[in-house]
Amino acid sequence: MGTLWIVIGTICIITGIAGSILPVLPGPPISFVGMLLLQLTDNPPFTTNQLIFWGVVVAAVTLLDYFIPVWGTKRFGGSKYGTWGSTIGLVFGLFLGPIGIIAGPFLGALIGELIGGKDSQSALKSAFGSFIGFLAGTVVKLVTTIIMAFLFFKSIL
Repeated sequence: MGTLWIVIGTICIITGIAGSILPVLPGPPISFVGMLLLQLTDNPPFTTNQLIFWGVVVAAVTLLDYFIPVWGTKRFGGSKYGTWGSTIGLVFGLFLGPIGIIAGPFLGALIGELIGGKDSQSALKSAFGSFIGFLAGTVVKLVTTIIMAFLFFKSIL
């Protein structure tokens, strides 16, 4: 039965890493589930304190992921039009592959700011902020899931 938990946990870890890049999947929580599944094996590798620590980290990273792009947009002078445009652009970008995932939030924020009445220079600045925020959030999620993957695979080897 332990092998089954390891296999399902490995799938969760890999899916979590992918979810750190693909906004549709909640990457860090899925990776955390992979870590929890290892606890069901005959030799649980993590202490309760370690699991609590990673649960808090995952919750914080997940919450930050929603605020970092908004912060980036607002920091660069964006409005709610830019924030909404960035979110809608991200959804549409998912259908265009990796380039769409990167370009979607940028173009969405740009179009949103233009619809909101900003001049092209201000709209471009806000779109750049949205893009920076999106990248920062992605990096934070990716680093978190890679560390969890390292701990996961270290514990089963």
